Amino acid sequence: MNLPPRWFRRLVLAPAVVALTGVVLWTLPAWVVLAAAASPFLPGRLRALRVAWVVLVVLVMESVVLGALTVLWLASGFGLALRTSRFQYLHYQLVGWYLRVLYGAVARVMRLEVEVEGPHPDEYRDRPLLVFCRHAGPGDSFLLVHALVNWYSREPRIVLTETMQWAPALDVLLNRLPNRFVGAGRGGRLIERIGELATALDHDDAFVIFPEGGNFTERRRLAGIDRLRSRGHEDMARRSEQMRHVLPPRPGGVAAALAAAPEADVVWVAHAGLDHLYTAADIWRELPLDTTVSMRWWRVPAAEVPHGEDAQVDWLYDWWERIDDWVDGVRVDEVRRPS
Repeated sequence: MNLPPRWFRRLVLAPAVVALTGVVLWTLPAWVVLAAAASPFLPGRLRALRVAWVVLVVLVMESVVLGALTVLWLASGFGLALRTSRFQYLHYQLVGWYLRVLYGAVARVMRLEVEVEGPHPDEYRDRPLLVFCRHAGPGDSFLLVHALVNWYSREPRIVLTETMQWAPALDVLLNRLPNRFVGAGRGGRLIERIGELATALDHDDAFVIFPEGGNFTERRRLAGIDRLRSRGHEDMARRSEQMRHVLPPRPGGVAAALAAAPEADVVWVAHAGLDHLYTAADIWRELPLDTTVSMRWWRVPAAEVPHGEDAQVDWLYDWWERIDDWVDGVRVDEVRRPS
């Protein structure tokens, strides 16, 4: 579905979400009764009530954030000072609060725990970062940005899919910060925007990229391997065939980020636990999740990053193989863990 123009999203979609939130809150007792009545007839524990609560929190947060963004717009002189460091800082504080509240609500309702392994946040202090993360499931971007903002005190810059602008609060908030939205089928433009965003990172910035380019599925893995072979990259295709839990990484974006920010340390991030949930139907079927999400961070100082296209491609594949092995180890531990 094509994204509507900005004026429509601001003048129609955003007010509609606020109005919907008001209607839902006004009729909340009826929704609670309906959800409670439906729960005994659905598999899982209080599944309808859990989903109703998450939907309510999301709607309320959308409306509250839109209100806060309106106040910031007015306080900035009707938008004139939005790009100043003070107002950029205030917007990142709003991002952190928004993610903390959503994370707390979703984690409680879905019975989620997150375990993080890797260097202490102090090791990242006062260093610009390039963050290369595995892409597996709709929850990974949320968890990663939440961790960067609220645990590592970072101001992330991200190239995002333009469909995220359907959420009015995220649309306004993320467009006011140094992020870029890219539609499907714009590979050349994507590389250009990666270079733009990764330029001039300061001590608390973190540029985030997902080298796979999309969520993992077996169909995409096989298609990626076939694409490598069709372009004559037989060695990369063979290495990709040995990796079972990740897509073949795309070196172009990684190379663009490294070229734009040679002074930045590199952080590799892997996670496992929600990577079998791809759609809303998957999440509905699994509720409550009763699971632990494992995250692993590795830091590579800028001085240890290799130079040259061939060396960086080989380095990227070495790390992707390491991430694949880590995910495999987490899966084995989950199978062995007593229920």
